[in-house]
Amino acid sequence: MALASAMEEAMLSLRSPARGASSRACALCALLAGAPAAAAPDPPAASAGDAAPARAAVVPAANASELERVTVTAGRPSTMPLEIPTTIESVTGAQVEKSINATDAEDALKYLPSLSVRKRYIGDYDHAVLATRASGTGNSARSLVYADGILLSNLLGNGAAFTPRWALVTPEEIERVDVLYGPFSAAYPGNSAGAIVDFVTRMPSRLEAHAKLQGFSQPSYRLYATDDAFGGGEASASIGSRAGALSWWVALNHLTSDAQPISFVVKNLAPTTSGAGIPVTGAFPDRNPKEMPGYVLGSTTQTHALQDHAKVKLAYDMTPALRASYTFGWWKNDADRDVDSFLRDATGGTVTSGPTPVAVNIDGRAYSVLPTDFARTRTSMEHFIHGLAVKSDTHGEWDVEASASLYDFARDIVRAQVPNATMASAGRITDQHGTGWNTLALKGTWRPRGTEGEHIVEFGAQRDAFRLQTLVSDTPEWSGGQAGARFSAFTGRTSLASLWAQDAWRFASDWRTVLGMRVEHWRADDGTLSNATSTVGFAPRSESHVSPKAALSFQVSDAWLLRASLGRAVRMPTVSELFQGSISATDLVNNDPNLKPEKSWTTELTAERALAFGSVRATLFGERTEDALYSQVNITAGGTVATIQNVDRIRTLGVELAGQGRSVIVRGLDIDASLTYADSKTTQNDNFPASVGKWQPRVPQWRASLLASYSPDERWSGSVGVRYSGRQYGQLDNSDTNGFAFTGFSPFLVADVRLQYRFDRQWRATLGVDNVNNDRYWAFHPYPQRTYHAELRFDL
Repeated sequence: MALASAMEEAMLSLRSPARGASSRACALCALLAGAPAAAAPDPPAASAGDAAPARAAVVPAANASELERVTVTAGRPSTMPLEIPTTIESVTGAQVEKSINATDAEDALKYLPSLSVRKRYIGDYDHAVLATRASGTGNSARSLVYADGILLSNLLGNGAAFTPRWALVTPEEIERVDVLYGPFSAAYPGNSAGAIVDFVTRMPSRLEAHAKLQGFSQPSYRLYATDDAFGGGEASASIGSRAGALSWWVALNHLTSDAQPISFVVKNLAPTTSGAGIPVTGAFPDRNPKEMPGYVLGSTTQTHALQDHAKVKLAYDMTPALRASYTFGWWKNDADRDVDSFLRDATGGTVTSGPTPVAVNIDGRAYSVLPTDFARTRTSMEHFIHGLAVKSDTHGEWDVEASASLYDFARDIVRAQVPNATMASAGRITDQHGTGWNTLALKGTWRPRGTEGEHIVEFGAQRDAFRLQTLVSDTPEWSGGQAGARFSAFTGRTSLASLWAQDAWRFASDWRTVLGMRVEHWRADDGTLSNATSTVGFAPRSESHVSPKAALSFQVSDAWLLRASLGRAVRMPTVSELFQGSISATDLVNNDPNLKPEKSWTTELTAERALAFGSVRATLFGERTEDALYSQVNITAGGTVATIQNVDRIRTLGVELAGQGRSVIVRGLDIDASLTYADSKTTQNDNFPASVGKWQPRVPQWRASLLASYSPDERWSGSVGVRYSGRQYGQLDNSDTNGFAFTGFSPFLVADVRLQYRFDRQWRATLGVDNVNNDRYWAFHPYPQRTYHAELRFDL
């Protein structure tokens, strides 16, 4: 009876929405070791609206206390490798629904250790970049985001404007999210230096349907001279079923969002007094990130976005062990970005920019309001994804998988107002039709006969290809006119062909190692850069690199597990970094087609301790990066314009503490917490010596998160989440000391709450508040202030 009770508790632990496959393994380890288990509350009645409970199968090991290899399977398996050589954390869709105010897919990552997404507003489609332990929000190309194996990371460039395509996953379709930290798996390219995020979405086992209505509001947003309300709503519906060997899923989502202003017109204090210009009032005195005094004249980039998303997923079991699946996704985004001048003349009229500079006088000093200062933009996007995979799951000697994906910018147009002296409504059209990427991968798993599970060999071949095609044209009417003469253009391609293999080898009863190697061949070609009258072509480039990986783990006891990991990552320059820039006379500006790749060595030492009520983990991590890619001014060459350059060396050392567990005092209380310290500094930068010894941009010294979820019974649930990020800088020389201003980076402490009530098996209602304490914080742009959420959900 005692053994049966322990196994039942182990299954509940594995089925719970607690975060982290490794954490669940530790909890099971404690149970098998005979540690006293905390009493678990009765699970709530399941409904079709909850993620399907996972089925856990413990793979027999040579030693019964060895529990590293715990396989968790569900309706849609992860596309990650079978053997994970380093830290992995997970969050389930059920936990997201219960505990997180999620309006976009990236919200599922809110409370995972060391992760942060710079989401400026709900529906942020072009700047919501993922930051990791040793990479800030300016390094988007140092992480990878997938949905069911389809690449969502925009590796056409590196920076805030190259956000993953989060909108092609909705929170309602998430079954779970797996996060692998660091470049320790040979199955991924060097862009995995920070983390790999894999969204595993739902596939039904029977008929189910879901509908959700959601509203959100910032009712009293105040910043500078803005005092207004902003908000929106979201509606989603999905239906799916399984009939014999065929399962299918159809989902629709619509979002409308009126965001707060996120950019501003700022003028530094004029050096001398003057009587010139129109006397105006309303300018807001402020200090910029470098503590220079000046005025904020108004706001820009106030986004009104309409987004529609549709997805169809099909899966067919050709045999009990062979499945084919296809995914089609469509995303449409129409966004208008408005402006608001704070300036008023003597009659109370608004003073804004015109076709020629407008001279204004503020407190006895003259300033020029340029034609582009209060320029509006209009965006129209229509993107498609396709994903096809065939995968076997025999658990025998051999398993194979073949997959392919395509991401297509079918329509991607941004219209910007650029008035001039002859045409007040003139503008420019940026068209990226033809841009996109595609992937092809073949994978295999070999379990050699006679080794009794001591070896599991995984191997594969991959090819990822990226194409950038951008045409900027003049137009006489910015909001709807036809494209005219070319203003500039950029084109280029990169591709990465890879072979990889790794062997998980149990060479003793308590010891296991994962040894891997990745060989990559990179090529860049078809690169051109144009201005209005001329075009410069670039010679093709190609390079090959080898990235070894190694991990060693030791089961010290039933409760303790130690693990060490080492990996090399080579992050190749992106198409944008190589070819996107400008031509000044005969000189190239803002780009260098001869950029070197980033080369990083990353290490991790981890100790995990299983407790009767959960688990704790401590991880020491380090990274040494050569030729890091950053935008900076080449001071030694007397430059004044920032360009993409290689920073010689950046070093990061840190520690990450994480724990999760169920309270033994308060029935129904689950707690997840993490704390991260990172010492990340530039150690050599010959082009910009002032940055040596300074903190790496956008990597805070301290990060922390806490999520407490409470379910007193099967009807009520609530949560309180707290997120903290310490001081950080945006400049390599750390000269931006004032983080609480436009283009600054501030520390923040934000609390979120959520309360949910389930009326019955089909209906539930939720109220939530993000940023309860109304912290006003910045990451170049201002984050949202206190935001209220209300949801109503139906599950059939």
